[in-house]
Amino acid sequence: MRISGVTIPDEKRVDIALSYIYGIGRSNVLEVLKKADVVGDKRAKTLTEEEIKRLTKVLETYKIEGDLRAEIAGNIRRLREIGSYRGMRHAHGLPVRGQRTRSNARTKRGKKVTIGAIKKEVMAKQEQAQKAKASGK
Repeated sequence: MRISGVTIPDEKRVDIALSYIYGIGRSNVLEVLKKADVVGDKRAKTLTEEEIKRLTKVLETYKIEGDLRAEIAGNIRRLREIGSYRGMRHAHGLPVRGQRTRSNARTKRGKKVTIGAIKKEVMAKQEQAQKAKASGK
């Protein structure tokens, strides 16, 4: 079943399944279900066509999926252009909201890369490769 261009899982409860739509979370779902007059305890596959239409109509009033993604991307682009602290943090791929980075922030920064001394043999090979590359140009 598709609602607002998103495939909703059939076996899940309606209140959980609607949270698969970007921009609709657990708190918004309760509002949406109340406005659409749909029971959240039902499974998604048991929804009638009338209930699906009501849900779709209510969801049209919310900014979801592509529109919301575009707005968020625009906000981040604006922060980067004006050179704000938050914009710089976005640009450098670091946490934006004041989290510590000395020991954590692995989700944002990626896998740990150890930087240390390299062996003489490895350094010699790298220098030879650079010389060969420079002479080839």
